[in-house]
Amino acid sequence: MVENETCPDDMKVKADAAGMTRQVVARWRRDPTCLVQMLREIQEACGWISPAAIDCLQAELNVPRSRIEGVAGFYSFLYLQPRGKYRILFSDNVTDHMLGSQALLERLCNNLWLEPGKVSEDGLVSVGRTSCTGMCDQGPAMLVNNLAITRLTPARIDEMAELIRHQTPLSKWPAQWFHVEDNIRKSNLLLNLNMPAGGALRAALASGLDAGAGDALIDTLKRSGLRGRGGAGFTTGLKWEACRNAPLKPGQQRIIVCNADEGEPGTFKDRVLLTTRADLVFEGMTLAACAVGARRGFLYLRGEYRYLLEHLNAVLERRRKEHLLGNAILGIAGNDFDIEIHLGAGAYICGEESALIESLEGKRGHPRNRPPFPVTNGYLDQPTIVNNVETFASATLVAFMGADEYVRTGTSKSAGSKILSVSGDCARPGIYEYPFGVSVRQVLADCGADDTQAVQISGPSGVCVGPDEFDRIIGFEDIPTAGAFTVFNRSRDMFNVAWNYVRFFQRESCGFCTPCRVGTALLKNLMDKLHDGRGSHDDFVEIEKITRLLQTMSHCGLGHTACNPVLNTVAKFRPAYEKRLQQQEFVPAFDLDQALAAARQMTGRDDAGAHFARETPRGENA
Repeated sequence: MVENETCPDDMKVKADAAGMTRQVVARWRRDPTCLVQMLREIQEACGWISPAAIDCLQAELNVPRSRIEGVAGFYSFLYLQPRGKYRILFSDNVTDHMLGSQALLERLCNNLWLEPGKVSEDGLVSVGRTSCTGMCDQGPAMLVNNLAITRLTPARIDEMAELIRHQTPLSKWPAQWFHVEDNIRKSNLLLNLNMPAGGALRAALASGLDAGAGDALIDTLKRSGLRGRGGAGFTTGLKWEACRNAPLKPGQQRIIVCNADEGEPGTFKDRVLLTTRADLVFEGMTLAACAVGARRGFLYLRGEYRYLLEHLNAVLERRRKEHLLGNAILGIAGNDFDIEIHLGAGAYICGEESALIESLEGKRGHPRNRPPFPVTNGYLDQPTIVNNVETFASATLVAFMGADEYVRTGTSKSAGSKILSVSGDCARPGIYEYPFGVSVRQVLADCGADDTQAVQISGPSGVCVGPDEFDRIIGFEDIPTAGAFTVFNRSRDMFNVAWNYVRFFQRESCGFCTPCRVGTALLKNLMDKLHDGRGSHDDFVEIEKITRLLQTMSHCGLGHTACNPVLNTVAKFRPAYEKRLQQQEFVPAFDLDQALAAARQMTGRDDAGAHFARETPRGENA
């Protein structure tokens, strides 16, 4: 064979990849703003994003190759190199660690003779880690080709290894492995709502929405006091009003976006709402469209919830057939609105609304400078409402029951109810919905938590509370939360909890700004140093410096809150840190003698001459 001759098999593979790519591009209307979705679908079909697929994308979309590769390289679920027929990612969340995920990962790697983070020599399988799968109530969990498997056990791991060896298709793996439970433990206003599809739209229609003004609905939302359920708590009615009043340039339209990218470790309420109450979410988006005059909407679904895509698309299609979506909703001429689902591809930062919009536009998910805000300059520079899943579902509830009835639940400053994702050291993890004003202590009692040492509320970026704070309440006037409620009993080392969260932030930093990219890495190195027993009190001074850097110089909220786990645990659980301060004086983080260990192993030497000896300072006794 001539040296540069192309193998016929290679030519067929390239032709197949190009053919598949052209099909995907056509399905997404040859629209470059859908690049992330195209890349995701190409990978689902081919296993990875090959150079041939990129060549085809470049030609079909007329975009630079550097942009395609740059976007693909940003998202952790997209691969520019083959990762095997079976791409396995174990959840690296602290709750999965508490349930033994690390031992299970090692067991699978040992069974397959595979190193974590690598591809097997036969190219069949790769095993790695991902930050959180959103299955904290039923871990340990993993993703196999982006499909979730819950409640892992040693027996399941051993059986899985055999299935992989025999190259058994995922469709023939045990169905119960892929079963995801809802675990709704306690319901209130939202989860108890018994409303036929379209009920809230018809109620809004009766109040004058058919006039197209949207005044009545926005006024109802403002009187209800409904605030965003993503943690920040901005008033929903004011956000919708600002979008409606934002001027449109020629050719522009208003956009509705549902943020279903709940990547905060410990949060899974959106998963359950989309599984059991999808109509409420889509109806809330449609109400928003009617109120502001939008015709186009997006549901941005986190990549870990890929298994929900067919279910959600089926709900959308049913609503179209019932004239609750599409053209002339409820028979009103010109009342047109439809929703398209876009899947994330493994980027926690895309939970930030401007980074999410960047991803919707087919770009890397870098947060934007603000102002301007999305309500005036969002998707493709158009006025855009971005609310999360629970907020849109709650808007449906308000429209259906009315503001006066809604404000009877909750507190004077926090109307309505809040859904909590409870996990960790408790007998009954799952979904709990309470009126605002419930105490931490009450939640702990209801979920069966004993001997609790701490609760992490609102995930790593939130607040860690100890036993003397368990009478504090969930509400915007005390502890606002996106919904995570992670319980740790007294057997847990709170340093290790903070260490896990710090590694999460370092891994999920988008790298856009230097303070966050470097600061999270420095903080992780310091925590690694403390973990390895080489820490001293001098390291706390360095932690304070990094904290100031991150909080004052970072571009977005990820960097601003990355130090929270350390600050909270140092203040409330300092003994967990003190016992690791085994050095009286500062010790460098880099251990030169340890770095020489590999060389000693290769040469078979372990005598004194093969070790690095610290110089004895002058005046010290040798």
